[in-house]
Amino acid sequence: MCSPGEAPPGPAPAGDLPPEWETDDERMAFLFSAFKQSREVNSTEWDSKMAFWVGLVLARGRRRGAVRTCLRELQNGFERRGSVPLGLGTVLRELLRRGKLQRESDFMASVDSSWISWGVGVFILKPLKWTLSSVLGDSKIPEEEEVLIYVELLQEKAEEVYRLYQSSALSSHPVVALSELRSLCAGLCPDERTFYLLLLQLQKEKRVTILEQNGEKIVKFARGLHAKVSPMNDVDIGVYQLMQSEQLLSQKVESLSQEAEKCKEDARSACRAGKKQLALRCLKSKRRTERRIEELHSKLDAVQGILDRIYASQTDQMVFNAYQAGVGALKLSMKDVTVERAENLVDQIQEV
Repeated sequence: MCSPGEAPPGPAPAGDLPPEWETDDERMAFLFSAFKQSREVNSTEWDSKMAFWVGLVLARGRRRGAVRTCLRELQNGFERRGSVPLGLGTVLRELLRRGKLQRESDFMASVDSSWISWGVGVFILKPLKWTLSSVLGDSKIPEEEEVLIYVELLQEKAEEVYRLYQSSALSSHPVVALSELRSLCAGLCPDERTFYLLLLQLQKEKRVTILEQNGEKIVKFARGLHAKVSPMNDVDIGVYQLMQSEQLLSQKVESLSQEAEKCKEDARSACRAGKKQLALRCLKSKRRTERRIEELHSKLDAVQGILDRIYASQTDQMVFNAYQAGVGALKLSMKDVTVERAENLVDQIQEV
């Protein structure tokens, strides 16, 4: 079923339609009629009708900001007084031939992406469609609900994702969690399927590479606007794990700080109530928590120091050197990561 998702389908606003749409019934009757089987019968009329609908179809996609569409969605969008254009299928076939549209299944098949397999809930493709498309090519009129992609719009939006990432705090290092990137792009990609399509386009352009590490999806970006991304390596994964460790330690410090403040308030309440023993216990608990916070701060500073040197690196080789100097050949599995594991990593770093 066609469900582009970027915006609810419906009739095009009057301002997006040409003046004759409401004023020239004779002209519109011609435009809404089916194309002649052969263009040679009357090439002038055929070309005039094709130019009209090609412009409207492309403009509708751009107005909606939707990279995906289908024949049924367009028929609904261009309904006029209860009638739908009979030649839209021919128009879409022509746009496929010109490369302005592409079948979604063909696009995904053209990108070598093993990570598509884990988007089972998002990408449900029928191999039969791939086979039909590859055999018949673009000579086949799309089915009513077959999803098509606006090629130029997909490329433009993929570029927006890349620039959005480059201008964000996430770009301090080229490796980022897929979930963080999805949150960053929420305004640009209103649905998950579009987000994945844009990532596929960036991968096709060799500007990102994607890896699944112990259940976590990691995206690596090319360093420059015109650079090609290098393959994900152990150092990239190690740096990413350090970044995760920094977050875990920071969260633990924040949690313990709140706990220490609570102990302080409990001690005051106990004093006011004349419960001196309880107040003393609360103060001891506060001191133990504060000592724990100091220990974690020390470990957090060590991780942040390594990451600062890595973030300041301008090339992959500099990142490698900074990482090697900081952590050597240490590994931190993303599986069952805990604050204690993060602390153990820091202890090992200090020993190195």
